[in-house]
Amino acid sequence: MSDRVLRGTRLGSVSYESDRHTEFAPRLQAIYDCPDGHATTMPFAAEADVPARWECRVCGAPGLLRDGEQPEAKPTKPARTHWDMLLERRSVAELEEVLNERLTVLHDQQGRVKAAAKSAERDRKKSA
Repeated sequence: MSDRVLRGTRLGSVSYESDRHTEFAPRLQAIYDCPDGHATTMPFAAEADVPARWECRVCGAPGLLRDGEQPEAKPTKPARTHWDMLLERRSVAELEEVLNERLTVLHDQQGRVKAAAKSAERDRKKSA
């Protein structure tokens, strides 16, 4: 039992294997150039698909593969605004109707607040 105990070692943090008699997978170096002039070199396996873009390690801008084909631009959708999404749900006539209803409610509330303020002012004058 005592012959299996590893005293004085840090298990999991140190590897006791060596690289002798080990064949590494074939690799290739891909170089990416960013618009700011930085070059990023990344190792890839020889049979891997090398991406056309890679983030620059220095500035974070997207770098393009040196001596590679330019990636095709993806079609983008136009930005939808809140107004566009609202018009998908309601027509302009319905929106005007809702606006008028809300304005009526707000005017009624404002009238009640003004009336309450006037009556409070009158009560203060009477008690003074």
